[in-house]
Amino acid sequence: MAMQFSISTLCASHAMSLDYEADLCELLGLKDYMGIMYFITLAERVVPVSDEHVEVTEETFDGVEVVLYQPKQKDGDAELMRAVIYLHGGGWCLGSSRMSPYDLLARKIVTELDAVVLSVEYRLAPAHHFPVPYEDVYRVVKHFLQKGVLAKYSVDPGRVAVSGDSAGGNLAAAVSQQLQKEPGEEVRLKAQALIYPVLQALDLNTPSYQQNQDMPILPRTLMVRFWSEYFTSDKALFRAMMANTHNNPESSSLLKFVNWSAFLPETYHKKYNYTAPAVAEGAGGAGVWMDGPSRPFADPRASPLLVPDSALRSLPKAYVLTCEYDVLRDDGIMYVTRLRAAGVEVTHEHYDTGFHGGLMFTVWPTDFLIARRMTENYINWLEKNL
Repeated sequence: MAMQFSISTLCASHAMSLDYEADLCELLGLKDYMGIMYFITLAERVVPVSDEHVEVTEETFDGVEVVLYQPKQKDGDAELMRAVIYLHGGGWCLGSSRMSPYDLLARKIVTELDAVVLSVEYRLAPAHHFPVPYEDVYRVVKHFLQKGVLAKYSVDPGRVAVSGDSAGGNLAAAVSQQLQKEPGEEVRLKAQALIYPVLQALDLNTPSYQQNQDMPILPRTLMVRFWSEYFTSDKALFRAMMANTHNNPESSSLLKFVNWSAFLPETYHKKYNYTAPAVAEGAGGAGVWMDGPSRPFADPRASPLLVPDSALRSLPKAYVLTCEYDVLRDDGIMYVTRLRAAGVEVTHEHYDTGFHGGLMFTVWPTDFLIARRMTENYINWLEKNL
């Protein structure tokens, strides 16, 4: 255990050092912040290859790169399989389906569930702002859910789930909502599995944002930067979001959907009292870069918590994983509350000692027991519900 804590501290220290270097380079005009932070992605990147149990191919679905993992079929195998469409995390700015922890997770799902895993290599901000990452994912999911495509990969049309962690959980929730709104869809998702998802950009001072503002891996400053970079490279939005003064009258009408005093169980309120975020009038706050209806943080494709209850009722069953030491804890818990109130079947697993990104710590030297437990519980849920 002592070794685990020392390694964890070392990793956190390295990430914080890289964060400092990224800030400095951007300040000096040498390279943009996310360009430096992307080294984290490159450090863990692998070339996915087939092995004795899993066949791996890199393909393009409707113009978007994907990595497809399939069980190696034995002669005579004809049974249709379930499938998981997986969306990696990284704040829409970092990450890749080709990172070692995601590659290992995909192989584990394939071998333990005899399932097909489709990992999506969606384009990233800041080169591609919202809604490009969302639209990439949406196009891939629509393409894959065609009956002819499912048949090509021996996938049962009634056993397809969409899943993701962090920003990937955001994209999974948003796509699930969009698909259920479309009439005439022949194939419907059976399940959505959201791992410490980020779900709203209106209130960045929830109790978990305050409690965990300096937590390694994902401090509040970094999460706010991810949000702002997802939308624009204009630093005016980042400054407004840091102060939680980025709402305008239009977005303020949606604050009722993220009122944590109503949707968080008392135990998570801690010592914090609810104060509605300030609303900027006129050209103040973030208004210098974007006005009125064009503000994307009020778009449910970016903030899935912002839809009314009527838009939640027909969603597929859900699995939501949250962690105590995570600025995004309350996003996930509020979504659980609202989904259940709308009549959606939800399994909520909360890790009292968990931290954001925990699922990624499955590769030596950061092979943590909590990551193994998260992975096992997640796959067990898929086994029973997909």
